[in-house]
Amino acid sequence: MTAEPQQTPANELAEGLRCVMARAGWSGPVTGLLRLSGGANMQSWRFETGGEPFVLRRAPSEEWVAGRQLDMTGEAAVIRCARAGGVPAPEVVAELAPEDEIGLGFIMRCVPGSPDPDSALSSPPALLDEIAAAMAGVHALDPAALPFLPVLEPAAGVEALAAQFAEAGGDRPPIALGLAWLRANLPPPAPHAVLHGDLRIGNIMVEGGRLSALLDWELAHLGDPHEDLAFGCMTVWRFGRLDKRGFGLAQVEDLARAYEAAGGARFDPTRFRFWLIYRTVWWALSALSMGKGWRSGADRSLERVVVARRTAEQDLDLLLLLEADAPEAERARPLPPSFPQSALAEGEPSAAEILTAVSEWLAATVKPHMAAGRERFELAVAQNALGIVRRELAGRPSPHDKALCEAILAGQTALAEPGLLATLRRRALDTLTADMPKYPALAEARRLWESTP
Repeated sequence: MTAEPQQTPANELAEGLRCVMARAGWSGPVTGLLRLSGGANMQSWRFETGGEPFVLRRAPSEEWVAGRQLDMTGEAAVIRCARAGGVPAPEVVAELAPEDEIGLGFIMRCVPGSPDPDSALSSPPALLDEIAAAMAGVHALDPAALPFLPVLEPAAGVEALAAQFAEAGGDRPPIALGLAWLRANLPPPAPHAVLHGDLRIGNIMVEGGRLSALLDWELAHLGDPHEDLAFGCMTVWRFGRLDKRGFGLAQVEDLARAYEAAGGARFDPTRFRFWLIYRTVWWALSALSMGKGWRSGADRSLERVVVARRTAEQDLDLLLLLEADAPEAERARPLPPSFPQSALAEGEPSAAEILTAVSEWLAATVKPHMAAGRERFELAVAQNALGIVRRELAGRPSPHDKALCEAILAGQTALAEPGLLATLRRRALDTLTADMPKYPALAEARRLWESTP
């Protein structure tokens, strides 16, 4: 059993990296070791050796990746294959071995540019064409060259999500509605293509407004190209660009044209919608699984429990995606009253006020002494966590209703049920207001739903 990566002392990690790099042909000490802020699932560490910069991509623990269909050796192989096929991808130079005693992962040359969404979203329109061309390049890779990749068929994928939902409690109605819709709208299987699986703003490197690399290949698999097209168009990955549904850069029609022009498969709006809803359900369940991973000890980082509360974002997004199926009368039905919140405290400070005081103290006293990077990111996560607890104390509706979910999945109720859509809309608004009030789609949903006559 290797050492728990997230607890590896910096000096031991640096020495382990020196050994790995020496084995790969680079000599000299490892310097400038720095944990990068990104990476919801994996760790990224930047360092230098031999006068060159590199990035270590590493699992938080062996337990964290134990159940994955694609292990880190497979991920490195996919990146190498993509790069050899002309896809902009990092260069993998070395892989960790058990004797290195620094965990599971691999090392890549640094790619110029930044993964910051703001950098991509402020780029010239040509960036969309470059993303579409890179995506088409991934889909053109020979599946026979990657025989170990898992395959995702629509029907099997939906049933796997349903099983995951049941394991997670099976009690969030918007997810149940999404699963019911997916079961009723299964597309026929498509010819298998190599998919990136996580291609979106935030997982691309951009330098000077140009695409320099696709990052984070851990979800690569074989399946329908429309899945990759849809994933980057999810609301959550557009970072507030609600008016630009194509990766936050343009419209979906623009993305489709650019993809087809680059040699991609012919765009099918029906398949695209299926995978957009599929991946929204998938991300809702993935967020919930973060809490499970924290409870199990596979990764005890604070980020895990906070990301688990992002399920409320996908509850809202699923309702926005599915509500068109409801009768007009239900879409026009006024919302019930908002969930009641506790009154302002009098006398001694309340628990919520104490949490506010701690958050303000962190911002005023601790933040100025932190360098930019992972530590500042984790401080922001901690302040977000305090805010979630503070708002829950003030009043948060329960998003759980197992009986309703069972009725939805059994086909006994749907959005045509009088009052159901209005109730779920209100619950989604109030829950998300407590969990992630800065989510950009929240304000837009309030505008749409609370102004309903």
